[in-house]
Amino acid sequence: MSPTTPTALLIIDMQTVFLPMTRTALPHILTLTHHFLSHNLPIIATQHGHSPADLSPPFANQLVRKWGVDGSIATGSRNWELIPEIQELVTKDDIPVVPKNTYDAFLGTGTEGEKRLDECLEEAGVRPGEGRVVVVGVMTDCCVDTTGRSAFNRGFETWVVGDACGSGSGEQHERGLKGFAFAFGEVLGTEEVVGWLK
Repeated sequence: MSPTTPTALLIIDMQTVFLPMTRTALPHILTLTHHFLSHNLPIIATQHGHSPADLSPPFANQLVRKWGVDGSIATGSRNWELIPEIQELVTKDDIPVVPKNTYDAFLGTGTEGEKRLDECLEEAGVRPGEGRVVVVGVMTDCCVDTTGRSAFNRGFETWVVGDACGSGSGEQHERGLKGFAFAFGEVLGTEEVVGWLK
């Protein structure tokens, strides 16, 4: 692990609907965000949501099939909005937000003209084979894990920050971290990440 490796912070789906899962993670995410901002390191956020087309039969989107319309996040709804502390930073510091409608943030929504995660990383100088992503947010065992695995498979060194993630339960959270650490990348704490990137 080299502190000079081009590194980006990925803030996954810190949205109102997930607020109960983020109470312990949010302070750590804010610590990391401020650290990245103070060192002029790139930050990219994601925002999960489903368009009216996704939420209309015959339901081409697999997540809508899995969770149903009532269990899915409608783009533009209150649940879809970013948590205020994250929205404030996104607005103030011009942090790009990648829309997505599946677990893997690299897949985006497939809508032409929208920001894509790989494009944002490329613009930030964080490239496969020579770059690192630090992944935080929710849910540890769904979108964080899937995006982290996708980053690994694309050639990025990938860290998941255990105390800066949340899930539906402590058991789900721990299972997600163990599975990721076994085969894909490092699972570190906020203080470790800050120490490495000084």
